[in-house]
Amino acid sequence: MPDKYTAVWVSHSSISDFLECPRAYFLKNVYRDPKTNHKIKLISPPLALGSAVHEVLESLSILPKEKRFSESLMVKFERAWEKVKGKRGGFFDIDTEYREQERGRAMIRRVTDSPGPLSGLAVKIKQDLPSFWLSEEDNIILCGKIDWLEYLPEIDSVHIIDFKTGRNEEKKESLQLPIYYLLAKNCQEYKIVKASYWYLETSDELSEKILPNEEEAVAKVLKVARQIKLARQLNKMTCNQKSGGCPACRPWEAILRGEGELVGIDNYGANVYALPRPQNFQRDSKIL
Repeated sequence: MPDKYTAVWVSHSSISDFLECPRAYFLKNVYRDPKTNHKIKLISPPLALGSAVHEVLESLSILPKEKRFSESLMVKFERAWEKVKGKRGGFFDIDTEYREQERGRAMIRRVTDSPGPLSGLAVKIKQDLPSFWLSEEDNIILCGKIDWLEYLPEIDSVHIIDFKTGRNEEKKESLQLPIYYLLAKNCQEYKIVKASYWYLETSDELSEKILPNEEEAVAKVLKVARQIKLARQLNKMTCNQKSGGCPACRPWEAILRGEGELVGIDNYGANVYALPRPQNFQRDSKIL
């Protein structure tokens, strides 16, 4: 019988970590501080921005559609920002924090002015962390949270929506959509007919994507998940570069060397660190 307590749990973020750098995967998902037995996390301005915006939008998904905008989204955003302001969000200078906060405010204004699917019916998965057995034979569970499931009553189906707060578009080879498709397929009962990204910084409109083939999605995700399981069993999670590390793992190695500043503890008990900018860092702009 499969055992969820001994299973290898994988998600879009952990799979992305592994594909980018097995060492980064280890430090983000496996390593624990030997002094505290806590996992470690790294906060940065882009992550802080994404966290605040997503907190506001996710708060809408649990409300009936007629109550979603009864409280100002901007008020909610400013409240969310209080949790990531200053060093808690990786901000070591006022210019950077002001710039990121203004980006977030612009996104919230966009949603307020053009809420699109957020003003309609939505499906809320009952699990706090949606998950299912990707492979009972391999003892692997796939988990993850989908930003929004729009319910389409005329066809009794759902539309997967992912909010994007970054400047870059999701890469074509990304496994995010296949993973979200599989989660939606296995964690709720409605047929999936659409999937879209919403690039909140640049567009009022959603960017619709082609739905993945279920069998191909399972094969692609399971292939990487098995690689992760084997790497964990063999304890072979090293950087792909021969020396000096890669951009994915170097910041985490800096935390291990004591160069990060502990700025808080997250809701799961992980130690959250921020890395100050180098002394010789030159900004591209300034506030006048």
